[in-house]
Amino acid sequence: MCKKGIKKYVIAMVAAAALFTTGCGGEEEKVIEGSVQNIEAEDITGGETGGDAGAAGNVDGQESNAGNEASGGQSGSAQKGYLFTANGVTVAMDAEAGPLVEQLGEPASYFEAASCAFEGLDKIYTYSGFELNTYPMGDKDFVSTVVIRDDSVTTAEGITIGSTLEQVQQAYPGDSTQEEGMVVYEKDGMKLCFILQNNEVISIEYRSSVLEE
Repeated sequence: MCKKGIKKYVIAMVAAAALFTTGCGGEEEKVIEGSVQNIEAEDITGGETGGDAGAAGNVDGQESNAGNEASGGQSGSAQKGYLFTANGVTVAMDAEAGPLVEQLGEPASYFEAASCAFEGLDKIYTYSGFELNTYPMGDKDFVSTVVIRDDSVTTAEGITIGSTLEQVQQAYPGDSTQEEGMVVYEKDGMKLCFILQNNEVISIEYRSSVLEE
């Protein structure tokens, strides 16, 4: 998705809520506002964007590979790609989500829906300033995307919503793909996507690429 234009990307983000509402497997979706522990509540009102996944490699082998990724800032040598940090917790794409969610604390809201690509549930944890999306593999969940929602959160390199294209290029001097207002950096089987409007960042997404195979 990252290599498609900004128009398709923005449309996809808007359409994501509708996707989760209908679900992929005909199962009932749940949205829990305020407490992930209140999972049995039946407030089925919709959800946030996100929930699809991605990382390079054979999908059948992802559980082993993803399980070896670092989580919560531990085992730093195992972390790959561009890393996201919030509240002292470091998140790598395809890292096991359970320990990360535990360290990040109770989300502002939680959403789940039947996964379109895996057996189980895609999940979205919304925190102040960002969302963490997961995909299921076996009996565990792994990080598929992190979406920065506002300027209260930055990338590790200091870029946030409202940063300019020049600031992005200075912070990330390596090769990138640019198309119709989107700048994409790839590293270790993941993508870091900056959506720009009038040369200003309006959205940032860390994305695994497991669904792009």
